[in-house]
Amino acid sequence: MASAACKPEQARVPPAVPLPTPPLTKFKVGLCQLAVTADKERNIAHARKAIEEAAQKGAQLVLLPEIWNGPYSNSSFPVFAEDIDAGGELSPSTAMLSEVSRRLKITIVGGSISERSGDHLYNTCCVFNTEGKLIAKHRKIHLFDIDIPGKITFQESKTLTPGETPTIVDTEVGRVGIGICYDMRFQELAMLYAARASLSSLRGAHLLCYPGAFNMTTGPLHWELLQRSRATDNQLYVATCSPARDAEAGYVAWGHSTLVGPFGEVLATTEHEEAIIISEIDYSLVEMRRTYLPLQKQRRGDLYQLVDVQRLNSQ
Repeated sequence: MASAACKPEQARVPPAVPLPTPPLTKFKVGLCQLAVTADKERNIAHARKAIEEAAQKGAQLVLLPEIWNGPYSNSSFPVFAEDIDAGGELSPSTAMLSEVSRRLKITIVGGSISERSGDHLYNTCCVFNTEGKLIAKHRKIHLFDIDIPGKITFQESKTLTPGETPTIVDTEVGRVGIGICYDMRFQELAMLYAARASLSSLRGAHLLCYPGAFNMTTGPLHWELLQRSRATDNQLYVATCSPARDAEAGYVAWGHSTLVGPFGEVLATTEHEEAIIISEIDYSLVEMRRTYLPLQKQRRGDLYQLVDVQRLNSQ
């Protein structure tokens, strides 16, 4: 009687349908933790070299950090902003990502850069497929506004505009949900990404990617905790990539780029210096973990629901 009352199929609206089959079961991911300077041309060339090294080591998916082409600061966002939609000379950072992904035949989740679109600035992540095509663009949904007296004060909302759309994309290495840094704190977004797909719109991610730049106050406490929480809550892989730490910068990043497995296990991580992490993702573990611990079948749809408005309106 109790199990019948759970109504797990009603815990998500619209209801779920089976998870998509990924195009491959195993592959290597490369996390490029980069030192970032005020020299944009240097940052672009440096990122290119790191991507090439990761690919040489077998990575089929490469992830870059948040704001990797210039300093992370409100004063720098307008200066380093690019017109991604225009491309070419107006967006040299994404032009490089397109060229190198096509040449190396890899998928790139291109961290994030400051994007100029009309009168607005966004913190934007671009995803490129193995043909060098821009297949997704995620604008940071939750802006990082924080004020901890004596520790850290930062307000992205002074210069940036929040994105309006969750971003999930089919790639050559599976279905990927994208968030940027502060987005990782909001489990609702990860739950939407993990929700099994509807017939009319993409959901059911195999992997969540969060380029991020946690700081020296929140990083030690929350960076790994949140990654493991999102992976454990949703029983999928979570990959993060941070800039390397620069103690002289105005904003000091925590570092510690990491890959977490679908049981919340840390599979690979690094310290705060520059590093390229290569690790394996095995999607068969996702279904295995979900079989062992069937959370999807145990949700209490009689007590609570997650309503995916985007999917609901598309039906």
